[in-house]
Order: sequence, then C-alpha cells, then structure tokens
Amino acid sequence: MNAKPRVPLDRKRVADAALDLLDTVGLDGLTLSAIGRELGVKAPALYWHFKDKQELLDEMATQMYRRMVAGTPLDPADTWRERLLKANHGLRDALRRHRDGARVFSGSRFTGDDHVAAMEDTLRLFTAAGFTLPQAVRATSTSYLYTLGFVIEEQGVQPMPDERREGFDVAERARRMADFPLAAAAGAEIFADYDRHFAEGLDVVLDGIAARYGIP
Repeated sequence: MNAKPRVPLDRKRVADAALDLLDTVGLDGLTLSAIGRELGVKAPALYWHFKDKQELLDEMATQMYRRMVAGTPLDPADTWRERLLKANHGLRDALRRHRDGARVFSGSRFTGDDHVAAMEDTLRLFTAAGFTLPQAVRATSTSYLYTLGFVIEEQGVQPMPDERREGFDVAERARRMADFPLAAAAGAEIFADYDRHFAEGLDVVLDGIAARYGIP
C-alpha cells in the first residue's frame, strides 16, 4: 500500500494548526515544538516559515482577521456608529473563539494587506460623516482598543465562553468583602454578565466620540 503523501507545510497551515492548539494549551503553552508535534514535523522545520514566535503570532492574528471578515461585506448604508458597533462586536466574537485570542491579537502585525480595503472604506465613511481624518483614526482606534482590552480582561476570568477560572466566584468575593459593601457589590459588575457590560461600555465610548467631535 502506498503511503499517503504528506501535505506540504506553508504559513497558513502552520498558523491554522497553532490556532487549533491554542484552544487546548493557551498562549503560554504554545511552543514551536508543540505545534511541530501536531503537524508531525520537528520544530526546526517551522523556522523555514517563521523566524520566531512573534512572527507566528502575527500570522495567527492575520488568520483570525480573515476568518472574522469572511463572507461579511461592509454595508455602505452604515452610519459611523453602526459601523463601529458591528466591527467591535464582530471583533469581540472573533477573539473569544480562541483561548487567549485577545492576547494573540494584541500587538500583532498583520502579514498581508487584507485589512486595508475595509480600513479605507471605514475612513471614507467617517470623513463623509464630518470627521477629519485624524478624528476618524482616533475614533476607530479608541473603540478597537476598548474591545481588545475588554476581552483580555474577560478572558482572564473566562478563558473560553463556557469556562471560568478558579478564584472568580462573585458570591465568595462578596462574603470576603462584607465590611466593604460597595466594593463587594461591584463584583457582579466586574466579573459577570460580560455581554451586557461590553455592550454598555461600547455605547459609552461611542457617546464620548459623538460628544467630543460634535457628530451625532
């Protein structure tokens, strides 16, 4: 019987395998050796495609972005606020699909130009709505950073949507802080109901953008 031919490695295949493994081991456990074992190769074979782990993380973030935008064309009828709501809710959903997804995305540099067309379209929409280019950049980047920071903290408590780290029991926290009733009650606002808190916080950011630049 002929052996099944080995599928050749490329950057996409390595990044896809790394994203699959990430869900099991998390970012701290994601090593080139572990990825190599998943692919049936020795770690040095991966250095033909990535010079170091950061370069691999850049490709992983790029693949996450490609999956996020696949099949979801931008709506030319969006208002600037609708565009930011859609973009940031979509970003949060994409980051939460992977353990430590927000940490992978944070500080990474896209390896292709897939994002440029969407960026151009969004900046054109904002400037048509009355924003200057610097204001449009500030508005879009501020909402993006809010989402990224929110999910980093969210995944510190809930690494995956159906999983909760030990030590984040809101009721136990309240009992320990019984002498500080406001701090105790704040636990439910910090460590629970992340969907509602994210949506409310994003609205606060967008209201601030509208007030700052006087654009409804």
